[in-house]
Amino acid sequence: MIATLLKEHKPEFKIYISIAVGIIIFIIAADKLKDFIYLINNLTQKVSINQEFIRILLKITGISILTEFAVSICKDSGESSIASKIDLGGKIIILSMSIPIITSLLEVLLDLL
Repeated sequence: MIATLLKEHKPEFKIYISIAVGIIIFIIAADKLKDFIYLINNLTQKVSINQEFIRILLKITGISILTEFAVSICKDSGESSIASKIDLGGKIIILSMSIPIITSLLEVLLDLL
């Protein structure tokens, strides 16, 4: 409601409201993510899964969430060209972080052959 009211009188403040609301929602969601991460860590300790892979997957998930948040902010502010570059950068970072998992998967496949 505040963003709608400000859009009529002070449109330049709309993006600040959007960022503030996004950060508040992110903080609330991050608090809930702690429970999920705790659950994943407990499960990986009970099952013989490489802890490093789980850390990488959690980091990749965090990067994708932050990238999407940044892309949304850029699109809201009318900077779609910057948004596409942030999106591409996030994908490249995720790809580079997944190299150890891909390497390990290929090693397992080669051992099976």
